[in-house]
Amino acid sequence: MLPFLTDTHAHLCDQAFDQDRREVISRAQKAGVKTIVLVGETLEDARRNLALAGEYPCLKAAAGLYPGYADLEEAERLVNFIRSQPGSFSAIGEVGLDFWIAKEEEARELQRVVFRKFIDLAGERDLPLNVHSRSAGRQAVALLLEQGAKRVQMHAFDGKYSAALPGLEAGFFFSVPPSIVRSPQKQKLVKHLPLSCLLVESDSPVLGPEPGQRNEPANILTAVRAIAQLKNIDPEAVREAVRENTRGLYGDL
Repeated sequence: MLPFLTDTHAHLCDQAFDQDRREVISRAQKAGVKTIVLVGETLEDARRNLALAGEYPCLKAAAGLYPGYADLEEAERLVNFIRSQPGSFSAIGEVGLDFWIAKEEEARELQRVVFRKFIDLAGERDLPLNVHSRSAGRQAVALLLEQGAKRVQMHAFDGKYSAALPGLEAGFFFSVPPSIVRSPQKQKLVKHLPLSCLLVESDSPVLGPEPGQRNEPANILTAVRAIAQLKNIDPEAVREAVRENTRGLYGDL
């Protein structure tokens, strides 16, 4: 029997799934995806993720403020909401930095301030951080280390291996989406990263194997096969490794 998989980063609360969410979840389970971590970008996402996790036992809720929505008052509201729901969330995320969105230093500093709040909250609640770091991988890793973050997942990391290395040395994990099959950057990164730090994610409904098509959690098997091919090992070995890595970060979901 093949090891079950966990999609460690998906947006199933997205309206893209409103018409067929149950079928999407069923396809994932038939593909061997036992658990799906539902990340959020807003307070409304956090509420929807809790509701979905209550409806489907295979879904685990997370909550965070997407860096593109960085706002101090909204961050406080979301932090207070997470604190008001002890034991309900499996992770803090997605949170982080996005310097592709924030071009000016003032906007980047606001993202840093908000990110620090969620890093501190994750430490307070002993929860994993599910981190977004587009065009800011090196800076996000540095800030996480500066803040003493311990349980970290770098989602769809778009930096070089040299930018990932300090995080790797600190025990961070790096999750691989199905879009690796069309991303030379991610292929190169996965070749250099050890199997012991890799997770798989879908980032549904985006980052699928085909550009412009809705992605879904069942497609994490595409990421597994790509990792196996790049590292010239059996896909079952990748499944076993990412299952153990997921357990190392998230415990028994």
